[in-house]
Amino acid sequence: MAEERSGGETPAHTGPVKYLVLRTTVNQELNVALMLESIASNLENSGLYAVIVPPEIKGYIILEAKGLHVVNRLIRDIKHVKGSAVGSLREDEVERLIKVVSPIEKVKPGDIVEIVSGPFKGLKARVISVDVQKNVVTVRMLEASYSMEATLPGDDIRPVKKK
Repeated sequence: MAEERSGGETPAHTGPVKYLVLRTTVNQELNVALMLESIASNLENSGLYAVIVPPEIKGYIILEAKGLHVVNRLIRDIKHVKGSAVGSLREDEVERLIKVVSPIEKVKPGDIVEIVSGPFKGLKARVISVDVQKNVVTVRMLEASYSMEATLPGDDIRPVKKK
């Protein structure tokens, strides 16, 4: 459904493209996106080019479409849609919403984190240092009986509490 674009390539569709915001029931964003994709794939030349489910925003999805009339036609009978498209976004705003941020970029020394994988899984720890370039974080275990430090990959932690 979504098209790959890189560099100066032109999209396969012609005419103005709009990024429209659609309100959905919270935690039903993926279901609505899948239903929209199914409906659009059954129609020839549906005018819907991409369905984006931003991970950080609950209750909204972004549709790349020819226009509002296309979206209104497609969402007509979908259960978890809370209303028609409520606004449009510029391309730079969409890119900012869907940019993947590593967990390591969110933590600072002194923060409390939970270790989500590896031999220390389930333990809480205090961040001592962060190296974003190497994607590693050094932590001191809070629940150990003695002072124990470990250097872990940034993907093995989840922020729990800010300093």
